[in-house]
Amino acid sequence: MGLLKSLSWIPAFLILFFAGEVCRAQSRDGGMAADTSGLDYKQFGLLAIQDGGRRKPLDTFAKETLIRITGRSIYTDKAGRKWTSNDFVLSALLETHDWKNEPMVLVSFGKLKEQLGLDKTQRRFAFAQLTALPELNRLANEAHALRKAEKPLDRLQQEVMSVTERLALFAHVMDGSAFLIVPASKSETDAWVVPPEFSRYYADAQFAPIQTQLQTLATAYTNGDSFNFSRASNQLRENLHELSPTIYPQDRQLRLEYFYNHFDGFYRAAWCYGVALVILIAANLRKRGSALRGRGTLPAFGVAIVILGLAFHASGIVMRCLIAGRPPVTNMYESIIWVSFAVSFFGMIFFARYRTPVYLLAALPVTLVALLLVHQMPIAMPSSIDPLVPVLRDNFWLTIHVLTITLSYAAFALAMGFGHILLWRYARNPSAARVDAPMHFWLYRVLQLGVLLLAAGTILGVWANYSWGRFWGWDPKETWALIALLCYILTLHGRLAGWWTEFGLVVASVVCFLAVLMAWYGVNFVLGKGLHSYGFGIGGETYVATFVLLDLLFVGFAIWRYRMSKGVASAPEVEGNRVAV
Repeated sequence: MGLLKSLSWIPAFLILFFAGEVCRAQSRDGGMAADTSGLDYKQFGLLAIQDGGRRKPLDTFAKETLIRITGRSIYTDKAGRKWTSNDFVLSALLETHDWKNEPMVLVSFGKLKEQLGLDKTQRRFAFAQLTALPELNRLANEAHALRKAEKPLDRLQQEVMSVTERLALFAHVMDGSAFLIVPASKSETDAWVVPPEFSRYYADAQFAPIQTQLQTLATAYTNGDSFNFSRASNQLRENLHELSPTIYPQDRQLRLEYFYNHFDGFYRAAWCYGVALVILIAANLRKRGSALRGRGTLPAFGVAIVILGLAFHASGIVMRCLIAGRPPVTNMYESIIWVSFAVSFFGMIFFARYRTPVYLLAALPVTLVALLLVHQMPIAMPSSIDPLVPVLRDNFWLTIHVLTITLSYAAFALAMGFGHILLWRYARNPSAARVDAPMHFWLYRVLQLGVLLLAAGTILGVWANYSWGRFWGWDPKETWALIALLCYILTLHGRLAGWWTEFGLVVASVVCFLAVLMAWYGVNFVLGKGLHSYGFGIGGETYVATFVLLDLLFVGFAIWRYRMSKGVASAPEVEGNRVAV
């Protein structure tokens, strides 16, 4: 039987076990389920489930499931109704909606759609439509065979595997096999089970109250009875906890993660950064001199909002660390939220030191774009909290190494933002930009910080000797980190040696960041090779390449403007305005 054909069989006994009196409830309502969009799903979302090697709230599982299938955390069906993640998973389990024919499975890769004969303008397709395609089944079997043989997959085959994984997840939600909500009885390492398989750990008498609550919950959901639905969900959680108190997560753990899911600190931080950026730009345009020196009510108000954004940002990172039990060192999503926080944090430190909001004007756009990227690209950069791979566990030096390296990325990103401000000034008025010695001095200080952190982080790669048996192996990640370090060392040394002027330093602060981008994004998402495989992903190459191309065009334009105006200022004036660094 083909890989996709096996997904189309849905065992009804799981649905019947959950539903209980659902059929009778639907018949009383004329065959139609009640509107469930207004139900309170908090108690249901606090139920624990084992998924992806971790015990988590069902609210987290539902959110991650809907995002993995559709690419969105809320789905709007063909009739225009909006489905939240908890509502969707329950409806799919109890079959209160025709989900098989709902166009919701994401297929975004154009070449795959073309090969399957799908509409290239459409991004989502129905489960029934995709599972009926023989060509997808053939491609899936080929890709599965290559992966089993540990052979590399091309982009088309990677996308095929992603689509089949979405279909498999969808099938497991509909047949109930994904709902591992019954805890093991003795060991934390034992697998949890779905309700019909309770006899693996418990006797009939032990499980009888839980079965009653499951049926009550299903009936209340189908009837749209919010009070009984919440009460049944709460009692079900209490009964499951009593089955295995040492294995079932504590209530405070579940509530913390539920709060983290709905607090959305990073989205709140993005709003604060955006508002603060607008205020600081307005202050700079109104009173250029005093605004750049941090004077006035408007700049102070903007700085206060930045601090509020940092508080939201930091709270999100702290809660994520408490939930995961580790620092944010696992995947690209965690890397970006950590680096974006550090960019604004460094900007605030330099602002406090030199009393100039220009650091915040450089930091906020970088942080804002980073947070918007992770918010708008949940498929390429999933936000799921996954367990560490074995090579990363219980390694103190690894944590220090990764955090230091990523802090250097933050410093270089701040320098890149600063460099763009100066390049813009050079493009507008090269003469005025050339004589602004303090701006170049401030940029130099940020580059120094980045070089210090990247050099320290590279040296701290000593952890690799414990995990991989060698300190250095010319792994692609290691190689590009070294290239980035050498680029920035050359930049600072060249400035001190007089090989280039302040303008050369500005250009280098932007161009050298491409080496950081390659080490950070390119190795993981383009090359996809090396021992740092835990950070790999796919997608986004077109957007990154477009950004790089446009940025280089902007740099080229600024260089042209600088060279055209170079003869205006005399050589003694240029030399006199150099600042000691």
